[in-house]
Amino acid sequence: MTSIKKDRSLVIIELQGGNDALNTVVPYNNGLYYDFRPTVGIPQEEVIQVHGEFGLNPSMSPMKHLWDQGKIAVINGIGYPSPNRSHFRSRDVWYTAEPDKIGAEGWLGATIRDLDPTGENVLTGVNFGRALPRAMVSKGVPVASVGNLETYGLMPNMKDETARRQALESFSRIYGPSQAKDAVAQVLGETGTNALRGADMLRTAPMKYSSDVEYADTPIADALRNIAQVMSADLGTRIYYAQHGSFDTHSNERNAHAKLWTDVSTAVADFYQDLEEHGLADETLILVWSEFGRRIRDNGAGTDHGSGGVAFTIGGAIHGGFYGEFPSLRPEDHSEGDLHFTTDFRSTYATILDKWLGLDPQPIVHGNFEQFAFV
Repeated sequence: MTSIKKDRSLVIIELQGGNDALNTVVPYNNGLYYDFRPTVGIPQEEVIQVHGEFGLNPSMSPMKHLWDQGKIAVINGIGYPSPNRSHFRSRDVWYTAEPDKIGAEGWLGATIRDLDPTGENVLTGVNFGRALPRAMVSKGVPVASVGNLETYGLMPNMKDETARRQALESFSRIYGPSQAKDAVAQVLGETGTNALRGADMLRTAPMKYSSDVEYADTPIADALRNIAQVMSADLGTRIYYAQHGSFDTHSNERNAHAKLWTDVSTAVADFYQDLEEHGLADETLILVWSEFGRRIRDNGAGTDHGSGGVAFTIGGAIHGGFYGEFPSLRPEDHSEGDLHFTTDFRSTYATILDKWLGLDPQPIVHGNFEQFAFV
């Protein structure tokens, strides 16, 4: 197992809804792509050409300089055996690293537990969103969910600071430790105490942060700016999670997909600049993923649910380039109009866990999987 520093961070960006892989990494020199996509295909002259056969969606231009610097790795054909086109089931597979059954815990929840076995830091993992993704759920593992870091905290809307302090003191007494509590009450008590501790710690992050980067006014930019604030506050957080979407582009795909990737790529480029400004780029790995790709043929206005997709890892320590085999578009090589997955997503997880975080990936991804050389 690789020996590494303890301060490496992992930032997850989930593209909710099933990002269209073929219109993200475009096989612009393959005539079949244009045959199958007369409506949503991206014209060859608009593609950001980064390879003799493949290019990036033109809306990803804000990230092009990161590709040129070798800071982006593209994982082609990513997916899992026996793909499921249900958003809910496919996301659950990715969340738990369990394609064949309903998993008991999230892969990031297990990761947080391994990073902090005693639960000493209630902020080892932080989700930036209103709902906690199942990827971060594991019994006994505290994870904070932050909607807006500027207003985050317990009872933040109480204007009278004395009244708020008294309410928090009451909260602390209610949820404080007691030998007389039963098991359920004890769990609730631990949850409440952790929330109190986490809120107090996170409230300090914006006050410690300054940056010359001007983020766009979008939800994903807000989330990544919040992540940068927590990182620069040095609160011991290792795992950060954000979501953006929906990428469920059944109709109006050319416009909708372009807007989505403009928002994501602009936010990622600004976030990376912020990391560089704070000297954190080399200690941060960003994973961008979506639950599945889209069908090869367009439906006249967009694309429907498919299987094989694409993921990205981004960071100062990343060895950029293409990884995994790009799925074939030949009709004889795919069934039911789907791109066949060529890369098991658990290989990407295992690489990050072992080579980046220094953890044993086997019990987290439930098996041994070939690893990549992007780190």
